[in-house]
Amino acid sequence: MIENKQKKCRIAVDAMGGDYAPKHEILGALDAFQQDSSFELILVGDKEKILKVARLENLQLNEEMIYHASQVIDMHDKPTEAIKSKQDSSLVVGAKLVREEKADAFVSAGNTGAMMAASTLIMGRIEGVGRPTIGASFPTIKNKFCLLFDVGASVDSKPQHLFEYSILGTIFAKEIFGIESPSVGLLSVGEEESKGNELTFAAYKLLKNSKLNFHGNVEGRDILKGTVDVVLCDGFTGNIVLKFGESIMTLLRTRIRNYADQGIINKLKALVVKSVLKTTLKDMDYQTHGGVPLLGVNGISIIGHGSSSPLAIKNMILRAKEMYEKNLIQKFEDALKTYAVSK
Repeated sequence: MIENKQKKCRIAVDAMGGDYAPKHEILGALDAFQQDSSFELILVGDKEKILKVARLENLQLNEEMIYHASQVIDMHDKPTEAIKSKQDSSLVVGAKLVREEKADAFVSAGNTGAMMAASTLIMGRIEGVGRPTIGASFPTIKNKFCLLFDVGASVDSKPQHLFEYSILGTIFAKEIFGIESPSVGLLSVGEEESKGNELTFAAYKLLKNSKLNFHGNVEGRDILKGTVDVVLCDGFTGNIVLKFGESIMTLLRTRIRNYADQGIINKLKALVVKSVLKTTLKDMDYQTHGGVPLLGVNGISIIGHGSSSPLAIKNMILRAKEMYEKNLIQKFEDALKTYAVSK
């Protein structure tokens, strides 16, 4: 399979999506473009507002990069209703650009639910995918990442959906993280095959009879231990795990701050610890990864935090470019056919 290097990747950025839009989106997008100008940048949003930010920030912005969209889906809009009623919103227009093959990828830090709905309903699903998935990467004690699918694309999952997540996750881990044969684990309450609930029992059978590198059941502690490369669970469980993981850094910072407040000696010690933590745990900073890809849709869709910084926006764009150049959509399609379940 050849990589997508015959033409420039066209990346559409939702310039109006996010808590600090369009400033952060423009700064991040132009920073990505300055670092790597081998892709075509499309800023989707209100042209007048985009140009105003460019003037205020003294940025060199080619007006041809702007694709005008008059409306905005905000964080309080109901996703499905919004994409129907705001057809000229930057989020809907960006998804349509991918569907109409005017762009190869779409990046947004806007309304997460609306971004998932627009990507699924407008771009469509890859053949063989019943439900798209969002994955999150967790650092491990083995100095590698563990990918968890699903972390909130949908609350409920069927066994077949977990099986699809395993295929999409395997290809993503192989292509993006360079793992030749990613190991897959099923999140459960025990390592034994007999442990779990109806969902995990049924999913276990599908995975066991597949051509995937299935390790078996894993427990919550195995995520940070790096026991496997890809961990599977329903979106309800995955989102709880993700939010709990995100709270760890807040806890550490608060504990260190409280310790430092107890005296000058403690403050000096805390400064040393803070410096060490900042260096060793930098891969837990969401800005490093930028956003998360929605896998299973018929196009590259990257979803970011609403409060994304310019650095996060930049890294979202560069990840989208990497996914395009590695031809991931085609590889997902091929893998869904290859990893068939043995009857």
